[in-house]
Amino acid sequence: MSIVSLSDRLSRFLMVLAAAWAFILTFFIVADIVGRNVFNSPVYGVREIVMNSIVMIVFLQAGYAVRSRSMLRADFLVQSFPDWFQRCTLALGHCLGAGFFLMILVGGWDMAEHAWVAGEYEGEGALRVPTWPTRFLILFGSAVACFNYFIMIYLDIFRPEPPDA
Repeated sequence: MSIVSLSDRLSRFLMVLAAAWAFILTFFIVADIVGRNVFNSPVYGVREIVMNSIVMIVFLQAGYAVRSRSMLRADFLVQSFPDWFQRCTLALGHCLGAGFFLMILVGGWDMAEHAWVAGEYEGEGALRVPTWPTRFLILFGSAVACFNYFIMIYLDIFRPEPPDA
């Protein structure tokens, strides 16, 4: 198995995991809404869970968005240029994307470590949600996205032939 197909499988798995978590999250939200409006008894902690989960879902899907070329880009002008210029422009854009996620990775490490060591929590009252899973998932998602950008740089510049099946 090549590193490209391994990255594809990991990215797809993380995307499916994020979609499943988003689906499960809807049940928490509906239970809270019904609890508030029908039984006058909200489900405590839903706000904190949703707040952390949205961030987790975004970073779980970031690697897949990079690999499936779904990240935002405006290539309407670049398409009129020669092939070599298009590949160089794509590589430059991928380098900028990798740099962005690398900055998140490097800049977020201390906060994630602090959240783990200090036992940082989000929320007050009945349910306190630990923040370290969210912070470390941001780092993991950023690492996957950064790695996928490097794969995209390789694929766009060298355009290797797919292996014969």
